[in-house]
Amino acid sequence: MIELPEHTELVRTTREFDEHTVPAGLLAAHRVADGVWGRLVVLDGALSFGFDDESDERRVAAGDVQVIPPGRLHHLTIDDGVRFVVEFHRPVGTGTVTP
Repeated sequence: MIELPEHTELVRTTREFDEHTVPAGLLAAHRVADGVWGRLVVLDGALSFGFDDESDERRVAAGDVQVIPPGRLHHLTIDDGVRFVVEFHRPVGTGTVTP
């Protein structure tokens, strides 16, 4: 499992999304900005997360997280009843982010 590097700081968290409010861009291949790490946090229900350079998707359920390295293409497959947020982290001392 991928983990956040040491010495990162949370710089922003998205609003809460569900199957009705998830932005379409999260369902297609997209990436986190260079120098920024994502952390997908599932609050309720479940979804599937996949890196586009791998054939398998990972099931991420309530209480689970998925760390997303900078620049790596990935996508979500949403289930009914899911609620989640995405946190954005940067190495300490590198400023803020607006992904």
